[in-house]
Amino acid sequence: MREIAWNKSGTLMCWLALGLFLLGTAGLANLLTPSAARAQVDEDLGAAPAGDAGGDTGQAPVEEKSYLQWTWEALGPIYTLVFLALSFTLVALFVMNLLTARRENVCPVHLVEGFEAHLNEKRYQEAYEMAKNDDSFLGQVLSAGLEKLSAGYAPAMEAMQEVGEEENMKLEHRLSYMALIGTISPMIGLLGTVQGMISSFQVIAAGGSTPKASDLAVGISTALFTTLIGLFIAIPAIAAYNILKNRVQRLVLEVGILSEGLMSRFENVGTPKKP
Repeated sequence: MREIAWNKSGTLMCWLALGLFLLGTAGLANLLTPSAARAQVDEDLGAAPAGDAGGDTGQAPVEEKSYLQWTWEALGPIYTLVFLALSFTLVALFVMNLLTARRENVCPVHLVEGFEAHLNEKRYQEAYEMAKNDDSFLGQVLSAGLEKLSAGYAPAMEAMQEVGEEENMKLEHRLSYMALIGTISPMIGLLGTVQGMISSFQVIAAGGSTPKASDLAVGISTALFTTLIGLFIAIPAIAAYNILKNRVQRLVLEVGILSEGLMSRFENVGTPKKP
């Protein structure tokens, strides 16, 4: 039953990753679509160009810009580098945590079967060495329990609990960086929003009652694009963090159940016999 649940969880993770990839691809394609294409669509629909509405105004034609160029000019080098760094860091953390939270790295099946076989055959030294040489979460917990078993069952369980809490802290510590990115990305976007609005109000203050719309658009573009990119990074980061966190908690719970079940046969060790 646990294996079936694991397969369903892995399938859900794959579909979620595919959905996020398609969403990002669609957003990138939208950014790369030049605005001249929309002008061509308007021309095909019969919409007259803005310069021909009232005849020849004598003004130079406005240069068409793609969304990618517009985004670069709106964000600037500082916000672009910051958001790129956050994006690459998020992808690296997601892959690292996804590989770390695999069942084979937390509670491998071969360790459970081999350890139980050694205990059934009363080869306790071989069982200890097998758990000690295994770098998985379960291996560290079982080796800590067997190491303290000579002092009694209660000290062994306490040692297992301490090691389990330490390993769990390591897993959650790596996951917390994804939550950090999901938290600070909208804050950076909000910082860009405030900066862009301040720039626009400076244009209004300097231009009086008739500020140029193109000058106002610079600050407004910075405000909107920083918010947009910040949300594009934060939404997948928070979603991936919560999914991986639930996955880790489920595996940690399974480690606790398996370790207690394997060590339950030593429950009477260190208990004084009744006369």
